[in-house]
Amino acid sequence: MRGVLFVHNNFPAQFRDLAQTLVALGVPCAAVAGQTAAGLEGVRIARYNLPRGTGADVYNLAIRAEADLLRGRAALKAASALKAEGFEPEVIIGHPGWGETVLLDDIYPDARQVLFSEFFYHGRNSDIDFDTEFLPASEDALLIGKAKNAVMALALTDADAIVTPTPFQASRLPPVFRRDARIIHEGIDVEAIRPGPAEPFPLADGRIIAPGTPVITHINNQLEALRGLHIFARALPRLLAEVPEAQVLVIGQEGRRGYGGDAPGGQTWRQACFAGLEARIDPARVHFLGKVPHARMLAALRLSTAHVYYTYPFVLSWSLAEAMASGCYVIGSDTAPLRDAIEDGVNGRLLPFFDVDALSQAMIAACHDPQASAAMRVAARRTAEERFSRAAGRAAWLDLLREVGLTLPA
Repeated sequence: MRGVLFVHNNFPAQFRDLAQTLVALGVPCAAVAGQTAAGLEGVRIARYNLPRGTGADVYNLAIRAEADLLRGRAALKAASALKAEGFEPEVIIGHPGWGETVLLDDIYPDARQVLFSEFFYHGRNSDIDFDTEFLPASEDALLIGKAKNAVMALALTDADAIVTPTPFQASRLPPVFRRDARIIHEGIDVEAIRPGPAEPFPLADGRIIAPGTPVITHINNQLEALRGLHIFARALPRLLAEVPEAQVLVIGQEGRRGYGGDAPGGQTWRQACFAGLEARIDPARVHFLGKVPHARMLAALRLSTAHVYYTYPFVLSWSLAEAMASGCYVIGSDTAPLRDAIEDGVNGRLLPFFDVDALSQAMIAACHDPQASAAMRVAARRTAEERFSRAAGRAAWLDLLREVGLTLPA
């Protein structure tokens, strides 16, 4: 059977819409994934098991490479089971970041490979050395960051095409890979996610935030410094003092580890970022909602007077695109990922990442005069439609798959 093989440890992940589209078009699809992957209707999934973890005595720069090769070997075994069932992919669509695709050409040498490069790591001038307050960038940390790419770089040498979501993420690729890169954002559903009237927003304690209340929103999946939680936290006391009616909604799960590594001293990232501020943060006005259903997140965005999104030089979050599609006034950090989405003063604001006073003032100004951001809200929505449309991303993916040789209906 000829078709498309998806490879992602957490399938469907970024490939959900594309896989559903191919299934609907009648293309046979299978996937290689880890044990906890959700899977997808219509896609035969072969799950892999790791025979062991990384060895305790592995050289520290090689730990990630060994882990990736363990996953690569396990993924090869799972793919071999599909081959034994008669599945022969015309195209392999995979995420090479965890090593699963690196050995697949051994059993599928004729399959074309389209690899999704989410982030190519750098030790210097990157997320690793951007902010040394919590995670001092030691020489080993910088080298380990660079060494994370070892198996991913090997996997990319097999790619017939490389897809990356944004210009910044494309710029992280070495020149030899950048030449083959296509910028295709996986997209959000801009038809379903759109501006709309704010509705009363219930809190866990039974209170309700009424529409018209000044509301600041912040979505930070791991509640960590990499997404600017410490800067946001330090900007809140002045906001709360100068806008006594303001409410703050923080969405994300509290933990000790995030995309930026472990929080210091055995704390959670929330504890580390709010350290010393506890007496100045009114828990009756700053609400940590945890991980919430998607509909509740969108309801918070429709209520938002200003949405704060900060990030180190790292992957741009879907939540930023969804906030823009919702017509939010975005106050963002002037860092490279955000420059792909926000033009300061046109469709949002870009402020120096470490300038706490600038963030406080911007939030206060938004609360005092919410109508001043009306034009930027409209422009943010338009940008989401132009750059982050799922339909546009789907069409670009299908065009690319036809280009590499997959037979698809017109």
